[in-house]
Amino acid sequence: MQWLSAENVVAVGTAVLGIAASGVMLWYERRVPRRKRVGYRVQMDNPIGDDVRSGRANRRLGLFDETPGMADATLVLLRVENDGSQGIDRDDYTGPERHGLTAVFTDRTVRGVSVTQPSDADHLRDHFTAERGFGYEGNRLRIPRVPLNRGDHFKLLVLLSGGDVGGGIRLTGGIREGEVHPNRSATPDDKPPLFSRAARTITILLTACVVALAALVVVRDDDPPPIGCARGTLTLTGSTAFAPVLREVAQKYQRDCAGAHITVDPHGSAAGVRELAAAGAKAAGGAPAVVTLSDGPKPDGLPQLRENRVAVSAFALVVNDAVPLRDLSTRDVRRLYRGQIANWRELDGPDLPVVLVSRDSGSGTRQVLQRRVLGNRAEISDSSADCVHKDDATAPVVRCELDTTEQVLAQVAKVRGAIGYSELNAAAGAKGVHRLGLDGEAASVDALERGTSAYPYREIEYAYTYGRPPADSLASSFLTYLTRGNGQNVIRTHGHVPCWTPEGLRLCA
Repeated sequence: MQWLSAENVVAVGTAVLGIAASGVMLWYERRVPRRKRVGYRVQMDNPIGDDVRSGRANRRLGLFDETPGMADATLVLLRVENDGSQGIDRDDYTGPERHGLTAVFTDRTVRGVSVTQPSDADHLRDHFTAERGFGYEGNRLRIPRVPLNRGDHFKLLVLLSGGDVGGGIRLTGGIREGEVHPNRSATPDDKPPLFSRAARTITILLTACVVALAALVVVRDDDPPPIGCARGTLTLTGSTAFAPVLREVAQKYQRDCAGAHITVDPHGSAAGVRELAAAGAKAAGGAPAVVTLSDGPKPDGLPQLRENRVAVSAFALVVNDAVPLRDLSTRDVRRLYRGQIANWRELDGPDLPVVLVSRDSGSGTRQVLQRRVLGNRAEISDSSADCVHKDDATAPVVRCELDTTEQVLAQVAKVRGAIGYSELNAAAGAKGVHRLGLDGEAASVDALERGTSAYPYREIEYAYTYGRPPADSLASSFLTYLTRGNGQNVIRTHGHVPCWTPEGLRLCA
């Protein structure tokens, strides 16, 4: 995976922006509320004296306990603040009474009250007069209509009796186009909460979602999505050497594109081309749902078949491990396949008879060998059915023909002195055999890609359709997927060079 891909940069950038947006939202929620707001908080609620019902008595010297009705006294420090974005005037209080707000102390009686405020808010003290409604009765404390600029606050130290510490305390009243609401309680030594509970919850959820989204994009499968999925059925036939690629790509396409059913039925390039031509001739006014892969170009005389260049495939000659040779000249290979060399001693090898294990006449791998290595000359006729005994006593060497690459590799590994040919990647993984270089050039896809090798045993892999398939057909969609989509990665892992890469374009030209 490439961390600096465009998709990943966008994903990480989105995450960073999302987190920044969360911070801006919290700042806005904290600093720029949309309505006028009066908040209140209880900063102290403590017992006084030795005999209070809460069980939290404070030691106090003096005659406080001798005051009638004050044996269970408590002190409450109530902070009232403008925590909105707008100032509050006297007319913003909506109650019908002279006073603006009412503090209610459940189960306790107000005995006295003292007003405090910051040194820069002395002007607030003038509003706390009886004429403006300031006073108390029973468990209620009347608070005047105090104008508060943004951020202003005042505190009320209230002496109470008759109830336990921690009893209910609430502030009631109305604010035009605003609200009166409780803030988180804090003692005078506590720092006020930075963010509200709602802001914290929203921020955590938003941040988690954005980070999860970025993580999913970064660690997702980086294969490009299929281009134009299509439904239907399709048969892939032709080259057995290219069959492993077709099977894997077909599985990936069916996994990515629901409703597609693809059958892989390879049995040779030549046979596949003939079947495609026959199926197209029988089809009435349309192309059959068949794609044929061929190791090399189609024969002449089939103008209806439309070619698509898919990859460059490399092939290799393989010999049994009992033959220690690692390289042959093209001249010696031609002599071998003409039957002119019957024993490996003639090539400075061991005293073993040469056994030619070949493919049938419809094999693209065999046709590539004949075109690219044997100088457009055919191999000698087969002389054995079991690749061991001569059925024709006059034949110079034992030669047999098999149907698939797998059969050739298995037979070469089994018979001492045997030589055959195979698609390069299949040969690399076979046991009991090893590959031969040609004219000093090793069979190497990497060297072909770099343009540093003249290795001859290679060919373009073609995909043929009967005419041009409709753009919305499964055949058209699969070919695009194979040559320019996810199929390119599969082609490369199987030891071929995709034609639609910079290196492949040069090789496939």
